Amino acid sequence: MPKEDTVLDKIKLRKHLNADALFSTTRGEFDKIPDFRSAEVDISLSDALMSAFAMFSIKDSSLLSFDKRRKNEAECQNLKTIYGIENIPSDTRMREICDKIDPKYVAPLFKGIFRQLQRGKALEQMVFYKGCYLLNLDGTGFFSSQKLSAPFCMEKENSKTGKIRYYLQMLGAAIVHPDFKEVIPLCPEMIIKQDGKTKNDCERNAAKRFFEQLRKDHPHLQLIVNEDALSPNAPHIKDLEKNNLHFILGIKPGDHKFLFAFLERAIKEGLTIEFSMEDEEDPRIFHCFRILNKVPLNQSNQDILVNFLEYWEHSPKGIKHFSWITDFTLTKDNAYLIMRGGRARWKIENETFNTLKNQGYQFEHNFGHGKENLTTIFALLMMLAFLPPRSYIAWVRSRTRTDQRSAPVLLSTTRAPGLASWRYQVVRPASTLTVASPTCDGSMARSRCLRSSSVSQHTNWQNPQVT
Repeated sequence: MPKEDTVLDKIKLRKHLNADALFSTTRGEFDKIPDFRSAEVDISLSDALMSAFAMFSIKDSSLLSFDKRRKNEAECQNLKTIYGIENIPSDTRMREICDKIDPKYVAPLFKGIFRQLQRGKALEQMVFYKGCYLLNLDGTGFFSSQKLSAPFCMEKENSKTGKIRYYLQMLGAAIVHPDFKEVIPLCPEMIIKQDGKTKNDCERNAAKRFFEQLRKDHPHLQLIVNEDALSPNAPHIKDLEKNNLHFILGIKPGDHKFLFAFLERAIKEGLTIEFSMEDEEDPRIFHCFRILNKVPLNQSNQDILVNFLEYWEHSPKGIKHFSWITDFTLTKDNAYLIMRGGRARWKIENETFNTLKNQGYQFEHNFGHGKENLTTIFALLMMLAFLPPRSYIAWVRSRTRTDQRSAPVLLSTTRAPGLASWRYQVVRPASTLTVASPTCDGSMARSRCLRSSSVSQHTNWQNPQVT
């Protein structure tokens, strides 16, 4: 018997975290949605929603495929038994009913299931740093067409042909951990034209709405928002601070010339902290860091100070280079962990969006566009169907996993003629180390690791020159 199965057998399953309980919770929340229809109906709202939820849960490729199950007596009975559906609607009736349902009634289900995971201690091992969970945010598209459209669709005109493409996107959110493959999705925010507006929506505005709703749903949840290099701007960081959210944000030289020019001056003045580590699992891999605290974000917002982390991974496969900003004060003790958090950003793409698109959930398939809310309702239900089983697996593995990675060993450099030929010697952590570290342009520069750096030590930092 596989080792994992043996472990599963030894775990006492929590009743409110199994699939039956989660499906029952979902059905109960659907029952609370007020029916917009005044006349007597044969298909209830909860039956229509639960049927759509079941369609995504069992990964049917289309409404037609699910409708075939409805017409099969045995499969129909299974759907009724497992999902608690009394009357399964036809594909046409499902579209008609779901199109009229306000998405605000479906969104609270994510909070309900999340609370059950908290109650079952499912999230304890997902805590990443200082009692905070790592929350990845990223936008993705789920509808695009040159023929089908609705008033809430965004539009993009092809500059060469003049043809208009109609599309919809959403801002996805998921709690992740570098040590776990599983993710815990939260309710996404739709990126669509808002009521009464003609301009396209954008990811930044969607993030602002998301943060506000997040704090209404989870006012005390401690989170570290992890995003790509499109996010490090002053309004976005102010929104994060306003909602009491920590952050790790990717950053690139081309988008933040002022910040990187400030960094270059600090390097020349010897104010950065630079050190190297050997990977504990693979001695052929070395981790090289440069950190600087209290760095002005950009020339227009010099009052917004962030902490900068630059990282190189040296391995037989080559050199990988990343940089981030964060609100956590950076030290040699936490730089490795912050780096792992920043590099875990890809999990929102690989473990969430790619799974939905390529692992049978048919995320980009048009199950029905509708005239009002059908596309949004289906997108929410698909995310909801994606949540329960993965959340439960995450709980099981988090309770049994014992092979979490530990931090590498701190190193000093004995000789550094070039990036491809660093030689390392394991040493005990010390307050100061002389290291050879790569500068922003990839060249080598000798510098001394300092205990800390302060913005007050810089001269003429308001107007640094880009080199």
